[in-house]
Amino acid sequence: MINPPFFRLMEVFLKVNQKIKKIFCISWQDTVYLLFHQYYLKLFINMKMNRKSFLKIAGLAALGSVVKTKASNITHYLDNHAQTFNMHGYSAPKLDKVRVGFVGVGSRGSGTVIRLASIEGVEVRALCDQLPARVNSSLEFLRKEFPGHNPITYSGSGEAWKKACEQEDIDLIYIATPWKLHAQIAIYAMEHGKHVYTELPVGITVEECWDVVATSEKTRKHCYMGCGSAHDGISAVVLNMARQGLFGDIIHGEGHYIHDRVSDNKVRWERDKKNNSWFGYRPWRLQENVNRNGNLYPAHGLGPVSQIMDINYGDKMDYLVSISSDDFTMTNKMQEMSEIDSYYEPYKGLKFRGNLNTTIIRTHRGRTIMLQHDISTPRPQHRFDLISGNKGIYRAEPDRIAINSEKWLPEQEFNALVEKYTPEILKRFEDKRKQAGQGHGSRSYEQVAVSDWRLIDCLRNGLPLEMDVYDAALWSVITPLSEWSVANQGATIQVPDFTNGAWKTNKRGMDVSLQHGGTTNLV
Repeated sequence: MINPPFFRLMEVFLKVNQKIKKIFCISWQDTVYLLFHQYYLKLFINMKMNRKSFLKIAGLAALGSVVKTKASNITHYLDNHAQTFNMHGYSAPKLDKVRVGFVGVGSRGSGTVIRLASIEGVEVRALCDQLPARVNSSLEFLRKEFPGHNPITYSGSGEAWKKACEQEDIDLIYIATPWKLHAQIAIYAMEHGKHVYTELPVGITVEECWDVVATSEKTRKHCYMGCGSAHDGISAVVLNMARQGLFGDIIHGEGHYIHDRVSDNKVRWERDKKNNSWFGYRPWRLQENVNRNGNLYPAHGLGPVSQIMDINYGDKMDYLVSISSDDFTMTNKMQEMSEIDSYYEPYKGLKFRGNLNTTIIRTHRGRTIMLQHDISTPRPQHRFDLISGNKGIYRAEPDRIAINSEKWLPEQEFNALVEKYTPEILKRFEDKRKQAGQGHGSRSYEQVAVSDWRLIDCLRNGLPLEMDVYDAALWSVITPLSEWSVANQGATIQVPDFTNGAWKTNKRGMDVSLQHGGTTNLV
């Protein structure tokens, strides 16, 4: 058991250097007492311990128990490193052709192969997946629909992705693997001279997020985390409304990931036993919901809100609190599925994350953000949900607006506002779609998202990316921070500033008015 002299020694140490860059190791037994024993919490308070220092220790302790990272491996939390180069606003050299290597071509990755191959200037140079059948399927599609592509293929090994990252004639690596691999692949790719486009999240621990940021700055290679919801139709419209002052000073925003992955489709849980593959729910994603209790997928809702609030360029997140409900569905579902398929036997009786997580964030400028995550109860899907200012409010599903009134605008007036504030980036993209539709009979271009198109357009025009590595790290780090808070009964947790203060002078990110670029066609 920890004794009072231990605390006195710790207090002296923390007061000497409040921004510790290396936190000493605390045993697992001591961690438990730090987190949960009220006597010692009270002792901290009585000793008037510095609040930030306490949060560092609380976060460290929770990380050891919640995401199963040893305390001795954690060296940084709030201030991992000094910024060596500001990647925000950075224009990498123009790429007339964007040569892409795909790492992970399963259900998500195979769709992205189609989307990116449908954009002018993209050359598919590599296809990689641990399962050869997936690589062969994507290769067959390319040869049929886009015969000009002749990629090298990699498969059959859990580290085949390294060869793809090492391939010299590649400019951009796209990552669609299980979450635990995203950071290490992104870092390896950037170290080998590649820009990165990764699915959510960019990392699953605070340390991984910092490492990705440091590598991007060191190599001056972009790390772009796909968050299409930040560009999706109404999100871009509301962003334009906010920037032009329709809502006044922004006060509050809400973004959720409400997406029933349990009860909406029985096929989701069925397995093709002959090929040992799943039709719907991916087993690795199921594993993420065991013993990880927090907001596991915040970016889809957080991305649009962050852009509207100018987070990382004019404002920053200060701290958050997070709580979760108990689980009322997953344990029962695993019991049900274990009786049908032996694969689910190991999951029977395990503790799953709470059905609904609610995380509340306060920004430096005094705004608030509420995020919710629920994938296991029968609720209709939605993501970006609300923006509220001192002059007006936007609410999603159904989309509606109120301006200086407690009543929603009539449908006709709402539609007129949407038309008025539809930004140039959406108009230009729709024009490109129409032009592609006139060219030939293929409909693959219809699957392209605005965010895909704009990423390639920025790389081809030598422009800064709409969402940079600091956005990727910040939107991803909410997950481990929310886990810490949940583990500590909703304790306040500081949010690291991945820009190292550059947020004060950084210019706005998304160029929705499309002042630059917008020249790339769809094919």
